[in-house]
Amino acid sequence: MALKKKPVTGMRDILPREMQIRDYVIGVIKETYGSFGFTSMETPGVDHIENLTNRQGGDNEKLVFKILKRGEKLDVAQARTEEEVVDGGLRYDLTVPLVRYYANNAAALPAPFKALQIGNVWRAERPQRGRFRQFMQCDIDILGEPSNLAEIELILATTTTLGRLGFKGFEIRINDRQILKAMAAYSGFAQEDYDSVFITLDKMDKIGQEGVQAELLEKGFPQAAVEKYLALYGGLAQAEDGVAYLAEKLEGVLDLSVTQGLREIMDSVTATRTADFQMVFDATLVRGMSYYTGTIYEVAIPEFGGSCGGGGRYDGMVGRFTGNDVPACGFSIGFERIILLLTESGFQVPGESRKVAYLVEKGMAGDGLVEVIAKAQEARREGTQVLVVRMNKNKKFQKEQLAAEGYQEIVEFYREKCEGNH
Repeated sequence: MALKKKPVTGMRDILPREMQIRDYVIGVIKETYGSFGFTSMETPGVDHIENLTNRQGGDNEKLVFKILKRGEKLDVAQARTEEEVVDGGLRYDLTVPLVRYYANNAAALPAPFKALQIGNVWRAERPQRGRFRQFMQCDIDILGEPSNLAEIELILATTTTLGRLGFKGFEIRINDRQILKAMAAYSGFAQEDYDSVFITLDKMDKIGQEGVQAELLEKGFPQAAVEKYLALYGGLAQAEDGVAYLAEKLEGVLDLSVTQGLREIMDSVTATRTADFQMVFDATLVRGMSYYTGTIYEVAIPEFGGSCGGGGRYDGMVGRFTGNDVPACGFSIGFERIILLLTESGFQVPGESRKVAYLVEKGMAGDGLVEVIAKAQEARREGTQVLVVRMNKNKKFQKEQLAAEGYQEIVEFYREKCEGNH
């Protein structure tokens, strides 16, 4: 049986040109986030199945790649439930592993802890443009900071990074889970129904208010509650200042400090931003993870036509591990989607060193070969990137390939002489 040369569905091979862009972007991310005081850390790709299925990861928990027990612990013949044969899984995001990491190492970490984590995650979902089953995530998180200074720093660090990568005219859409809950309570929905209501609300940009209304009614919610709920969004569409509008409408249901805090975040970021973007209040923004407890936000880049990252506050998550809640807030940049946009736009890595290829005639050996390698070593010491390879029979095609890879000069070396072709 022949071995399969294509990657597993939803996985992909990354060619050198894209890898060069990825390495550059990671370098910009690390340098920029480092300037904001974030420090690199790492967690394992495999986590306990209990941690990955604790009802905090939303629909992603349905997409976990599960790992069977090993050796004597695995007894498939006697097993009656999945729990008896599975004890681990591949992480579906970086937040759950980070919180476990913090709970295990808090005594050795600074307070607050500003974490930068870059690594692959895995989700058994349907692949599509910009979405894979294995993909890189890049997260920054602040644990131990209860004030909205955390949100301000996270948004500024992320937008500064996007600006340095050349993105302009994008939006940071922001909301608060407490506002979402207050709007649902004001309208008359039962607390246990909030998540179901929010799942439908999250489709507003795709199906519109009429679609949201129809779906909420199909779910059996009272018509009076549905109409009152959508009337709030109708008023928001007409309001000059959505935050002020909701502060007034939800008086007595929503603590005034929530809208004041949201306003402070938006104003502070707008006053100190260095990138070209806008802060936009979006009361339909839900974010799928059920672990969010307060502010939520996402990046919308026009070229992609959708979200290219997001995050929020998840103050109750550490307590699931330790019994003591710790304020926590994070922002995940859409690494793969950013790479896709840069690659499709023909992005060239700035400041690349000069690239020269030395084509060495087949049969050249001994002192002649040593002389060529010595020339390459000298050029490398001067900062030039030099590729030394044997000359192919189809030299024309070889040169075309090298030119496509960005080699600006090609030098041919023969046993008796050498000549430079530019």
